[in-house]
Amino acid sequence: MSMNQTPMSERVHIGFFGKRNAGKSSVMNAVTGQDIAVVSEVKGTTTDPVYKSMELLPLGPVVMMDTPGIDDEGDLGGLRVKKSYQVLNKTDAAVLVIDGTEGSSPEDEALLERIRRKKIPYLVVMNKKDLTTEEAERKLREHLGLSEEEFLAVSASDGSGIRELKERIAAAAGREEEEKYIVRDLVSPSDFVVLVVPVDKAAPKGRLILPQQQTIRDLLDGDAVSVVVKDNELKRTLEQLGKKPKLVITDSQAFSKVAEDTPEDILLTSFSILFARYKGNLEGAVRGVTALDRVKDGDTILISEGCTHHRQCDDIGTVKIPRWVREYTGKELHFETTSGTEFPDELGRYSLIVHCGGCMLNEREMKYRLSCAQDQNVPMTNYGILIAYVKGILRRSVEVFPEIAELLDRSGDE
Repeated sequence: MSMNQTPMSERVHIGFFGKRNAGKSSVMNAVTGQDIAVVSEVKGTTTDPVYKSMELLPLGPVVMMDTPGIDDEGDLGGLRVKKSYQVLNKTDAAVLVIDGTEGSSPEDEALLERIRRKKIPYLVVMNKKDLTTEEAERKLREHLGLSEEEFLAVSASDGSGIRELKERIAAAAGREEEEKYIVRDLVSPSDFVVLVVPVDKAAPKGRLILPQQQTIRDLLDGDAVSVVVKDNELKRTLEQLGKKPKLVITDSQAFSKVAEDTPEDILLTSFSILFARYKGNLEGAVRGVTALDRVKDGDTILISEGCTHHRQCDDIGTVKIPRWVREYTGKELHFETTSGTEFPDELGRYSLIVHCGGCMLNEREMKYRLSCAQDQNVPMTNYGILIAYVKGILRRSVEVFPEIAELLDRSGDE
């Protein structure tokens, strides 16, 4: 991830859906003005979701997503359809493309119902306007129960309606949301914040990982001063700084050492805890981690990451967290792992889900995963909160959020 690009997780995700040969790839290419997706007369050319990060005016940084046909057939086709439906979980605005010469199908109507149920802003696009009539447009719109704002006829072939489609997509996806910050609202201009960034064999060569980059940028936007150190330099840096920092933020894996080296009168937290709040689930994650005190021999814990990466010999998700959990609980437990877009539909057999900070997932997909766990009554926490909990420093690590610290105090009295 280049430091001069908007991260994919911070971009508006726009998904194009429809049956095979409805023209969704052609429509997306027409909207972007680029040949992003392969177009062919052969049904099923798009076999996997296609993602393209770009700037789409007047909206700004977006991820355009082309999907396999929702009417694909056979065992392999069924898997492709499932992938298309999974893309909905990260879609901020959906474009359902229907072939105007054929009209809607049960597959189109089922997907539209799913989009509505998920409350995703959407637009139904009738493609091949050049081969149909205004009467056909009206009948399709009325059949699907669409308002004029939810429906548009275009032709990817001759470009008619494409300009308006761009504007409609921008309007659907660009609804103003509450502005959220990673850390900026916790500091004042000119405050010093020390960021602890271990540099070991797991650190990416020549760059910082995404949560560290984003946190530094957020502090700069808040006119605060960032001091970035390795974990073995923290103690000396604090002694030589000449001014007490407002906050120390650490990589979760260095939590224990950083807690020892940071005086009690300096607020301490982790990147992972900050991202739990940023993604909207700090309170739930703090509540969820207490499930560790209730696990039994033979229980299964799911460890889920939003990205895919090469596993190191002492990988945090597959090695360190299972080891720390076993040491804390003293139980014989089973662990399963998922990464990237993988996330089970059925979660009932897990006693706890431990998720990464979700920096590679957009807010909609992270909230989808959280709601899946909540709906199935499975507690869910994240890496940083779990590490702080098993190391006995969670209460200190959330003091920067008084309402969360109070929640922990109340739970401890019960």
